Amino acid sequence: MFVRMWMTKDVVTVSPDVPIMEARDIMKQHMVRRLPVLKNGKLVGIVTQGDIQEAGPSGATSLSIWELNYLLARITVEEIMTPLDELITVSPDEPIEQAAHLMRKNKVGGLPVVEDTDKLVGIITESDIFDIFIELLGVRRDGTRLTLELEDRPGALLEALEVLKAHDANVLSIVTCEECRTSEDRNVVVLRMDLYDWRPIVKELKNKGIKVLDARTT
Repeated sequence: MFVRMWMTKDVVTVSPDVPIMEARDIMKQHMVRRLPVLKNGKLVGIVTQGDIQEAGPSGATSLSIWELNYLLARITVEEIMTPLDELITVSPDEPIEQAAHLMRKNKVGGLPVVEDTDKLVGIITESDIFDIFIELLGVRRDGTRLTLELEDRPGALLEALEVLKAHDANVLSIVTCEECRTSEDRNVVVLRMDLYDWRPIVKELKNKGIKVLDARTT
């Protein structure tokens, strides 16, 4: 899967000269937490809810509400945004896991998706990553979920899949986890299938010497 398959293409944006309070209202209206900043159709930065909150006065200020509003009304997006040269972006053709890695590594909740350095074509956020995770695990679809412990050797997964094939089980997804190993030579694999009576499948898997850690319908 690639970023372009999951990114939001109709992105809400602002220009650099927009007052930050107007940008805040745009975020509220569209229920987003970040706005790419465009100038002459090109990406020049991004502004987030956090940027706007940090631009506000501290609780210890002695300014009146009118003075505060006056000062905030004069601050523009350009003054508080993260500029393009400091921005973490991603290409629409990058694998989706690379986008997730960049977000995690840089502790950001969203990435502008760009082509040719500054042409904005979308945005990918942590919410999209959650949706992908749910899709990969087939959570929205009724089915059967098996968690297996397999030997870390070529052909171990194939042996399990051959059992499922013998029962005409349609596999929807296969997920492995390097960090979920039960030992150095054992992998944990989660298989999701269409809805079946999993009991005869589990019985045959065990007869083949394949350890079943969990089996359930979801």
